[in-house]
Amino acid sequence: MRGSTGQASLFRPSSKGFTAASLFFVAMLTALICNTTTHAQQDDEDVVRVNSDLVVLNVTVTDKEGVYVHKLARPDFKIFEDGREQQINLFSVEETPFAAAILLDTSGSMETRVTLARAAAIRFLEGLREEDVASVYHFDSGVEQLQDFSPSRDLPPMAFGLSSKGMTTLNDAVVRAARDLAERPEKRRAIVILSDGMDTRSAASAEKALNVALAANATIYAVDMSDPKTGMAERARAAGALKNFANKSGGRYVSSPGGKALDDAFAEILEELSNQYTLGYRPTNRARDGRWRAIELRLSRTDLKARTRDGYRAPKN
Repeated sequence: MRGSTGQASLFRPSSKGFTAASLFFVAMLTALICNTTTHAQQDDEDVVRVNSDLVVLNVTVTDKEGVYVHKLARPDFKIFEDGREQQINLFSVEETPFAAAILLDTSGSMETRVTLARAAAIRFLEGLREEDVASVYHFDSGVEQLQDFSPSRDLPPMAFGLSSKGMTTLNDAVVRAARDLAERPEKRRAIVILSDGMDTRSAASAEKALNVALAANATIYAVDMSDPKTGMAERARAAGALKNFANKSGGRYVSSPGGKALDDAFAEILEELSNQYTLGYRPTNRARDGRWRAIELRLSRTDLKARTRDGYRAPKN
């Protein structure tokens, strides 16, 4: 008992030195637990959540001349995931409404291009159909939503007071838009990027941003707004980032940011979104392992070309 009493006395608060040490230890332990919990929550938020019960694909089909092809039936499509054919459970050719998120780059590197990007956003909004909705964001050192999803065809008034400043958080902007789109009821979703593609400050990597967009079933259309005076190597890197977003999500990269070329590009994007096939399947691979699942879409007609996203990242337990 004496031994026990002696041991207990070591933990009595009468020892000022030990009390200070105890408080420091408890504080450090609490901070560690909180920090671990915070990181766990952040990591949980970073996990791309794909509905494993139904993977939805928005598919654009064109002929050799680039003309959209209609009147294809379910048997004309075959879907393969990691080389294994999947059963098509959803098939639609309706001209259904779509939701679009417009990302306007207002960072310092866009100093000479903000006005052009703003005009491009206006052109896109003007081309939307009555049943479509759009949201507008701008990003520099942070990301801000200027207008929630709305049928309005006018650019928010505050967008006209924006000037170029700060760093570039392109990847974070894609993540924010994709997560907002994931809450929308529309099955067809698009992210329209108006940027020079030079990300300098995002917390999210380009890979994570793409995965979040794929999980939200969002097709990315990237318009390269880079300054022609920028060095070739830098422009090539930025264009590569924008092309990666567009190509892997089944969207398009637009390299001509001005004049009639831009008007034509937007008209084609809007027409494409209005003339897509929507397919869905329940993967035979139900493993929640966080691995990449490659998607291949084949058509019965070899003279036609289909474009959609090339995969997704499975959820992880």
